[in-house]
Amino acid sequence: MVTKLKGKVTIVIGSSRGIGKEIAVGFAREGADVEVSPE
Repeated sequence: MVTKLKGKVTIVIGSSRGIGKEIAVGFAREGADVEVSPE
């Protein structure tokens, strides 16, 4: 499996629901380390 973001760190603000949550999940699927904040 090719992971485009392996070894990268992403920060997603507003990730507790909706589009922010889906963006965080998408980054994680691509191999990124994801830091999330609900607000």
